[in-house]
Amino acid sequence: MSLLSDLAGAIASGSVEIVDLTAPLHAKTPILALPEPFGNTWPFELVEISRYDARGPAWYWNNIRTGEHTGTHLDAPVHWVTGQRSEDVSQVPPRKLVAPAVVLDATERVAADPDHLLSIDDVTAWESEHGPLPEGGWLLYRTGWDSRGEDPDAFANGGRTPGIAVDCARWLAEERPIIGLGVETVGTDAGAAHSFDPPFPCHTHLLGAGKYGLTQLRNLARLPARGAVLVVAPLPIVHGSGSPCRVLALI
Repeated sequence: MSLLSDLAGAIASGSVEIVDLTAPLHAKTPILALPEPFGNTWPFELVEISRYDARGPAWYWNNIRTGEHTGTHLDAPVHWVTGQRSEDVSQVPPRKLVAPAVVLDATERVAADPDHLLSIDDVTAWESEHGPLPEGGWLLYRTGWDSRGEDPDAFANGGRTPGIAVDCARWLAEERPIIGLGVETVGTDAGAAHSFDPPFPCHTHLLGAGKYGLTQLRNLARLPARGAVLVVAPLPIVHGSGSPCRVLALI
């Protein structure tokens, strides 16, 4: 128990800091908009039940209406056709919800080109400087896109958003021991990924390999290149393809 006591003490003293990587949920939280004839998720909606009034004199509470993939959320493998026989979000093992994380920063390249795609060479160059990607951990891809998070139009950017190259997505799924990929954009794939071969390669390869996606992260600039521990807390929705979640980093 001394190890946990030491951790609790470090958190209490501030020598271990907790950084919230979660985007607030509200009516203007950006959501993915698919073209017809595809169905779309609901935006977040808060519906008041009572607020210290005749409907409930001593309490305030609300109903919420939203989709599984709204705001900061976890993609479970079953979200994609390639992972349809794998885990739903309620079946993700708890031991996988607390894991090491590393941050690969591409903000300068994305500032110059919003369609920038992360390549295998980018990742191997990062590994040459910082060491291998963590076994059983997260690769967090920092692009600076979280600065657009309160402006849905700027966040969507006309469909021009950064992502991962096709061969890099396959390589991360098959050749690197990470459990998942985290991004600041609305989804793990680039805005142009519908035109890739295969379309949406991060979803196709990573979820198909039983790995996970985290989207709409914030505050990655506050994390070191390596050394953080991620705590991911989705709702255990039975048969759910994903869930909004609170994502915390210990640094």
